[in-house]
Amino acid sequence: MTMSDDDILAPRRSRSGSSRATASGSEARGPIIDQDGREIRPETLEQGFREFGFELGKDNPFAGSPFGNLTREQRIARIEAIAKLLDVAFILPGTNIRYGIDGLIGLIPVVGDIITTAISLWLVREARALGAPWYLTARMLGNVALDGVVGMVPFAGDAFDVMFRANMRNVRLLRRWLDKQPRI
Repeated sequence: MTMSDDDILAPRRSRSGSSRATASGSEARGPIIDQDGREIRPETLEQGFREFGFELGKDNPFAGSPFGNLTREQRIARIEAIAKLLDVAFILPGTNIRYGIDGLIGLIPVVGDIITTAISLWLVREARALGAPWYLTARMLGNVALDGVVGMVPFAGDAFDVMFRANMRNVRLLRRWLDKQPRI
């Protein structure tokens, strides 16, 4: 037995003549429960929808940064996660060769290498924002430049991207430098 569209939108009345629910929703089916298992009153729910909104003005502490105010550890974790995604996120089936989206996006001639180089440069910028000294950022920039220039060569450059892993090298350099710094 198939249901008609009317039955889907407005459930049938029971044999006693009362409706289990109405299509307009005026008759409550039960309490509204939040994700923590607490009951929410309908009037607070309606008030919450009216107050919901985004304010991106100068008084908003998150207006300057799309990621908000992150701690030092959160920034380091974000850099490491992006570097792993770029360089070692996947394994080539049947082998032990790891590659990331850097190698995949790099298959797009010129544009792909520009995109991945820009992301790598952003990681270097984040390292500098964490306080990395000039000599460390210069070495990181050298890794990115080598990866970007050699990556422009069709196919051989993509193989180099997979094997060189400039972003993981840069994270390793940053991590070694951070480990030598005194804890505050």
